[in-house]
Amino acid sequence: MEGILNARQIAQFVTQGFVRIDNAFSTETAAQVRDILWNDLALDRNDPSTWTKPVVRLGMYSQEPFVVSANTPVLHAAFDQLVGIGKWLPCRSMGTFPVRFPSDEDPGDTGWHVDASFPGDDPSDYWEWRVNINSKGRGLLMLFLYSDVGEYDAPTRIRIGSHADVARVLQPEGETGLAFLELAGKLSEMPEREIALATGRAGTVYLCHPFIAHAAQPHQGTEPKFMAQPPLLLRDELSVKGNSPVERAIRLAVG
Repeated sequence: MEGILNARQIAQFVTQGFVRIDNAFSTETAAQVRDILWNDLALDRNDPSTWTKPVVRLGMYSQEPFVVSANTPVLHAAFDQLVGIGKWLPCRSMGTFPVRFPSDEDPGDTGWHVDASFPGDDPSDYWEWRVNINSKGRGLLMLFLYSDVGEYDAPTRIRIGSHADVARVLQPEGETGLAFLELAGKLSEMPEREIALATGRAGTVYLCHPFIAHAAQPHQGTEPKFMAQPPLLLRDELSVKGNSPVERAIRLAVG
């Protein structure tokens, strides 16, 4: 399947830092994923009185419905277009799941950040994981919606165009880059940007530049939100000199 993304979508990815793909995987697969997660939550899906926390984090998932959702022909074609043919690794795990529930309580994890992609001196300390100008280790940030997400259902906030601001901050840091917390601390100094909300029906996937600044938010709706945020890992490293849309966006940002 060639050219799943048209020229307008590619241009949007380069300039805005993300592209939305509807029906990237089936609603049936999304329902299978939710069933597995509900079972592990040990809560009554039909009784909101049992939903006592604003967010519950579940562990790594690699069962068939999860892997199937991340490896559809549509997504593989988009990965080829955005990162480069042969440069990425198929996703075999969807990582941890922050399941968000309607709540007036502060979930405590709504700060703006950029996901780190390679370990620092202590690989077990995620706060010290790093990001560098070539996006070592990560081709894309991906947002997989396994439930319908409207504007009140805690959609992820995306700072449009912030990948360019982040690239300019990372450039002088070279291969070493910045630690997760170091970079997060610099986001408030960057230009104000318009905010997009990652809404959509179950089966929607947002493919984002790895440098995009994003944030969670409290859930003000009625139904729990199920979403995964795995990285697209790399087989071959990227470079500012490369020609993929991910690389081109970095190069345009830093001149």
